Amino acid sequence: MYELPDIKNSFDLSEDQTMIREMVREFAENEVAPIAAEIDENHRFPTETWAKIVELGLPGIPFSEEVGGSNGGTLAYILAVEELSRVCASTGLTLAAHVSLGTYPIYAWGGDKLRDMYVPKLIAGEYMGAYGLTEPNAGSDSGATQTTAVRDGDEWVLNGRKCFITNANYSGAFICTATVDRSLGSKGICAFVVPKETAGFSLEKGEKKLGMRGSDWASLVFEDARIPADHLLGPEGEGFKTFMKTLEGGRISIGALGLGIAQGAFEQAVKYANERMAFGKSLASQQAVEFKLANMAVEIAAARHLIYHSARLKDAGQPFGTASAMGKLYSSEVAMRVTYDAIQIFGGYGYSREYPVERMWRDAKLCTIGEGTSEVQRMIIGRDVIRKGPMNAVFN
Repeated sequence: MYELPDIKNSFDLSEDQTMIREMVREFAENEVAPIAAEIDENHRFPTETWAKIVELGLPGIPFSEEVGGSNGGTLAYILAVEELSRVCASTGLTLAAHVSLGTYPIYAWGGDKLRDMYVPKLIAGEYMGAYGLTEPNAGSDSGATQTTAVRDGDEWVLNGRKCFITNANYSGAFICTATVDRSLGSKGICAFVVPKETAGFSLEKGEKKLGMRGSDWASLVFEDARIPADHLLGPEGEGFKTFMKTLEGGRISIGALGLGIAQGAFEQAVKYANERMAFGKSLASQQAVEFKLANMAVEIAAARHLIYHSARLKDAGQPFGTASAMGKLYSSEVAMRVTYDAIQIFGGYGYSREYPVERMWRDAKLCTIGEGTSEVQRMIIGRDVIRKGPMNAVFN
């Protein structure tokens, strides 16, 4: 396998961050990579892998010790996502959705009661967490949420449905958005924590996917589903703000996911180009291939800087929304370009399932959609440029 340069020196990682990166890389190589093709082929969620991820403590990396985490921070966490995604994007996505979407909102806005009730169990892997935002008629336009919540005494009654919800079949707690007053638009949207055993709440099997086939998903159905009134996440009417902040952090995760896919495809392409002979010399010595590899190296390095920078901003308590949008946008599109060129370098073999690059290409596509499409990221960045001016938008 292609050897990375010393990332610690290149990106100023701490000793603990470097240790986490190396630990997860070893785990990914030994435990995740050998079954990556099989779970993709069979659309199978690898429960055995998830159990080992929990045992390593990866779900607790960014959370405080008070709730069972290791207080490692965002950067250490996304290093884990990157390393898993380098060999199996489905596994990287499973961790990313569980941590940034299924656990973090309760940790950040759940108050003492919900935080103590759910976060330690999520970190300990008693069950997974999922985030219900997308609906059949509300994707990029998340303010058009149609699921409703009506207060009835000491309960909320939810009706509606959500789709494309990662980790749904293995989750014990769902964070879901619903409108309490449609006349208020986005200001009428609230977020709720819905326990899996809630009466009136059910799951429907998800559609078969192009990529990320080893990652679970399903639709959520609410039919007069009743949850306790204290399961409102954050102040009433601020659900839209809550999930916008959640998505800002989630974009760092998806950026790391795309970065890992790109790095994995790059390593495969370099290895193959050095081994494959054509016209009497290795592919790597052919200028057309050499240029592709050079472009890959440059774009991956740039994506890594953007993603690590946004993670460091979040860890420092600084505004990071535009930085995460930039990192997610660039990293996801780099993943598409790198995997495409990797297939081209492999030629006919790249188009077959004998090598992993075709799987990586299929997996990469989701990174341009999840946590806001590329078009949405450009809207976020563009609006920030207009509001702050070109220099401030880029450097702040």
